[in-house]
Amino acid sequence: MENMVKAGIFGACIGDALGVPVEFKKREDLKRFPVMGYLEFMSWNQPKGTWSDDSSLTLCLAEELTKGYDLEKIGQSFVKWNKYGHWTAHGRLFDIGGTTRHSIARLIKGESAKFSGNIFEEDNGNGSLMRILPLAFYLKDEENIEKLYQTVKEVSAITHGHFRSVFACFIYVILAIELIKGKKRKEAYMHMQKVALEYSEIQGFNPKEIGLFYRVLKNDISTYPEEEIKSGGYVLHSLEASLWCFLNSETYSEAVLKAVNLGEDTDTTGAITGGIAGIYYGFENIPEEWVSELVRKGDIEVLCEKLQKKLMN
Repeated sequence: MENMVKAGIFGACIGDALGVPVEFKKREDLKRFPVMGYLEFMSWNQPKGTWSDDSSLTLCLAEELTKGYDLEKIGQSFVKWNKYGHWTAHGRLFDIGGTTRHSIARLIKGESAKFSGNIFEEDNGNGSLMRILPLAFYLKDEENIEKLYQTVKEVSAITHGHFRSVFACFIYVILAIELIKGKKRKEAYMHMQKVALEYSEIQGFNPKEIGLFYRVLKNDISTYPEEEIKSGGYVLHSLEASLWCFLNSETYSEAVLKAVNLGEDTDTTGAITGGIAGIYYGFENIPEEWVSELVRKGDIEVLCEKLQKKLMN
C-alpha cells in the first residue's frame, strides 16, 4: 500500500505532461514521429514537464480529500483554480473544457456544487473522468456500493452531471480500487465488469445508456484492434482508450506512451491511463527522469504524502 497515492497521482500528472505538447495531433502523424518522452512548447507552447487542467483538477480534489470529504469545498477549489491559478503548473491555466468552464461559472455565481454540472447528452466530454482518480483512494474501503456510486456521482456532477459521464467515472474508480487492493490486471478488470453490470441491473439504469458501455463491460476492450479505439474528448472514447492502453501494456511507460501516441486528446488519455498504470506498476517503476522533470514535483509529493497519511491509516 505504501506510495500507492503517489504512484497514482504522479502517474496521472506525468501521463498528462507527456501528452500536453502533442494535443490535437493526428494518430498517423504520431506514428511517424512518436512521443518517447517529454517534449516542450509545440501545441500549448509550454516548457517540458508541464501538466494541464487534468492534473490541476485532480490535485484540487486530492488536496480537499486531505481534509475530509466536502462537496462544496471541492467545488470552491475548482473556482480557485479557474480564477487564481490554484494548482496550475505555472500560476495560470492554459486549457479548460467548455462544460467545465460553464459549470465553474455557475459556482462563481453562487450555485451549490450539487447543481453546478451540465446534464445534457452533449455534455459528455472527459472532464470529470480525467480528475476522478483521488476518489478511488478515498473510497477504497467503502463496502456500500450505493454510497460509493453516489459519491462518484456527486464529484463528477460538479461539472459533468449526465449519467454517461458519471457511469464512466464509476467504472474507472471501481477498477482503480481493485488495483489498489493488489489485484492483477485481468482479475481487476473482470471484477469491475461484474460490479458495474450488477449494480446497473439492480438500479434499473437506462438499458440504452448501459448498452453504450458494452465494449468495456460485456466484451473485453483490450481485444479490439487499435483502429477501433478512438481517442478524442468524448468520455466513452477516453474510458475505452485508457483501459485499452493499460490492458495492452507491460510497463507504466509503455501504457502512457501508447495512450499519448493514439493522438487527439493526448493529455487526457495520458492522464487517465497514467493514473491506473501508476497504481498497478508502482511509483518505483515510473521512469526517474519523468518524475524529476515534472513541474512542481516537490509540491505534488508533499500533497501525496498528506493524502496517503490521511487515507491509508
